[in-house]
Amino acid sequence: MTHLAPEVVGTSGTAHSRTGTGTPDAGPVPSPSAARRPWTSRRRVLAVAEGVVSLTAAVGYMLLSRRIDVNPIVRLGQVSGLATLQMYAAVVGLPLLGLLLYTAHRGPARRHQLVKRLVCAALAGLATGVIAGGVVVALHGTPHPLGGQEGDPGVLIDMANSFLHHEGMSGIYPPAFPALMALWAKIRYNGRGETGFALHDLQILFTAVAGPMAYLAWRILLRPFWALLIAVPATVLFLDPIRPYSHIVMIVLLPLLGYWLREMRLAGRRATRHLLVRGLVLGVTFGALFLWYSGWYIWAAPGALMAALFFFPWRQGAATAKKAGLYIGVTLLSAGIVAAPLLYQMARLGADNPDRYAFLAVYADPGYVLGWVSDRSGTLTYQTWPVAGEMAGQSGFALLLLFGVGLGLGLGLRNIMVRTAAAVLAGAWLARFWFAGHMAQDKAIQLYPRTTWIIMYCLMILAVLGMMAVVDRGSGWIERVLRPRSAGAGSASGSASGAGLGRVIPLRVVRQLAAGMVCVVALFATMGASWSVNRYMPSSDVDTMGIDAYRAHVIKQRDGSCPRFSPRENCWDIEKDDWKPGPIQDFIWCAGIVADDWPSVCGMEAPKRVRSRADIERDAEAERQARKDVSQTEKAKDAQKR
Repeated sequence: MTHLAPEVVGTSGTAHSRTGTGTPDAGPVPSPSAARRPWTSRRRVLAVAEGVVSLTAAVGYMLLSRRIDVNPIVRLGQVSGLATLQMYAAVVGLPLLGLLLYTAHRGPARRHQLVKRLVCAALAGLATGVIAGGVVVALHGTPHPLGGQEGDPGVLIDMANSFLHHEGMSGIYPPAFPALMALWAKIRYNGRGETGFALHDLQILFTAVAGPMAYLAWRILLRPFWALLIAVPATVLFLDPIRPYSHIVMIVLLPLLGYWLREMRLAGRRATRHLLVRGLVLGVTFGALFLWYSGWYIWAAPGALMAALFFFPWRQGAATAKKAGLYIGVTLLSAGIVAAPLLYQMARLGADNPDRYAFLAVYADPGYVLGWVSDRSGTLTYQTWPVAGEMAGQSGFALLLLFGVGLGLGLGLRNIMVRTAAAVLAGAWLARFWFAGHMAQDKAIQLYPRTTWIIMYCLMILAVLGMMAVVDRGSGWIERVLRPRSAGAGSASGSASGAGLGRVIPLRVVRQLAAGMVCVVALFATMGASWSVNRYMPSSDVDTMGIDAYRAHVIKQRDGSCPRFSPRENCWDIEKDDWKPGPIQDFIWCAGIVADDWPSVCGMEAPKRVRSRADIERDAEAERQARKDVSQTEKAKDAQKR
């Protein structure tokens, strides 16, 4: 039962470990002659096939969703779009799940393992393909991106414009994504003025490929089912279509870090050339991810340093220590060369760029790390969020998650990824409370609420690996204790048939259980993706996440007309500004707090541009009166017609 349906056909799985847990390797059983093996058993071919299938499923579904023709401004149109997305997902996904179940119950085990690998890869792509399809529906009829020209999307557009003017990097923000926006705008939309159109395309594309990237990153350490079990919930939960590039880095960084630490720990068993190549490739990858989005490196760095010191082969002799040091040096050197432009900017300007923007997560209990609320929190306040659970404020989900974490730490501590996730969790936890503890004194937030994501991600990793450890150890214990003596003697003699026929839990039953669990993960993926998409459906309420899609529908198109479903007759002009650093204020800006509450929440009087409750009530009354006047005018016109 090792790894919930092992890919090693006919073995119980106790030999070579892929993740340090005593589980079998991912490849098929070595045959006497490698030349006789079918192409489907070659690891590189299978890895490429998984990547192609996953990306094809994600991008293909995203393109399929362009066929949905609804008015995304109207709620009924939004519901129809959501339903059509689910129907497409069922049409594509159900045959895959049916094939998986069929091969689990019929046919040879090797064929089922191939089908399982490809189906898991496809499901990882479909999970975020549905989210990308939802963004396509939300932006149907407009070429502009989520967020329009406001907030972070507006800053990204300005940065891309600056790149088109060859003005170089914009402050200390990671430059790779704005540079890609500029390049795509130049190729696809003929240059400056259309960088917002480029952001529209890239938001959808990188939302779609987030699932495949997460799944493939975890596949370097885990079997298909376990990689899927981490990748799908993580991408569905953490993915932010406005900035999909950000969370892709966080999700991919952790398994790559675990893989890097594993190679360092095994330096004594690796050839020097092997270590140099791996160190170079991983260093370039780390550097590129740093340029893509650097924030997660800050929270992962303390734990990564602690884990590196712990895993370094101090006691394996001078030769091994020298090889490990060479491996570390090559990684750091190649990463530093790639990331040099941003590292230089951070060293030059970092102290002059404090983060002073506060929102609901800043006002809430800092000990709550199992949920996230953005600066568009609707009607929630720090008095009503987070909602207190049944057990010391913790919900049932929190208790189950923590129980899984306990299993991971208790039963899977030999797994190097368990130790890596635990170290990163501890480092991010300490950094979170350090910055939060100094917030009032330093008048700086320093993005500490974002540690919520990486802490919860580490908890999810530990819980899943805890479940994997239970399956590994539980299946091994059952086989040792309950297997008949005659079967045990047959398997000990090296007979493959004895290992298969003498099992207490037949391998076919294990494969069938694994197939059923994959179906459950697929169902969660479709339901979770629909939840994620629904948050971004257009809404004129500035306190909800739907305002981002709404703003994309109120900006003029290239020809000066309003988008097809725009709710306004007069739309905003396309802005073509370059990025300029804003003024640095010397106080914390308390977003979402009315002027009347600034003294009690922020400790100071609100600036003049912050609205009071009287302002809000006056605006609401004016809006109600405007609606009433429009209604009366329409009634008068109807009366005249009659």
